[in-house]
Amino acid sequence: LVSLLLIGIAAWGIGFGLISSFRVVGVAIAVGIFLFLIALVGLIGAVKHHQVLLFFYMIILLLVFIVQFSVSCACLALNKEQQSQLLEVGWNNTNSARTDIERNLNCCGFRVFDLNETCSSDCYSSHHCPPCAPIIEEYSGMVLRFVGGIGLFFSFTEILGIWLTYRYRNQKDPRANPSAFL
Repeated sequence: LVSLLLIGIAAWGIGFGLISSFRVVGVAIAVGIFLFLIALVGLIGAVKHHQVLLFFYMIILLLVFIVQFSVSCACLALNKEQQSQLLEVGWNNTNSARTDIERNLNCCGFRVFDLNETCSSDCYSSHHCPPCAPIIEEYSGMVLRFVGGIGLFFSFTEILGIWLTYRYRNQKDPRANPSAFL
C-alpha cells in the first residue's frame, strides 16, 4: 500500500508540474518499487510457507523499520532554527527546486528579494515579491510533522509485520509431511 502510494504521489507531482526534478521523482518511484518487491517477497513466502523467503522478508522489514523510524524521529525532532538552516542549505544547492518553489509559491529570493537575480514567479514583473523563506518555513514545519507522524505510524505497523512473520515462520506447514521436522 505504501509503495503504491509513493509511486502514485510521484506520478501526480510530475503530472501536475509541481515537481520538475527527475531525481526526486526517480528516488520516490525507486523506493516505491523496492517496497512493492519486498511486499511481494513476503506474500510469496507466506503463501508457499517458504522459510528462507520469510526470513529475508523479516530481516529487510527490520532494516526498513530502523531507517523509517530514524527518519521519522528526525522529522519530529527538528526545531525551527534547524529547519531554517536545512532549508537554506537546500535553497543554495539546488536550482531546479528553487525555480519550482518560486513559480509555485509566487515568491523570489530566499531571505531578500533582489532585482538583479532572475526569478520565475509571476510577481517578478511587478518588482514586489515576498521572500520565499517565511512561506517555505510555514509549509515545511507542517509537512515535517505530518511526514514524521505518518512515518511513525507505518514503522510500528512494520514491527507488527515482523512479529507476525516471525510467528508464522516458526509454525509447521500444514501441507507438509506430518513426520517432517518443521
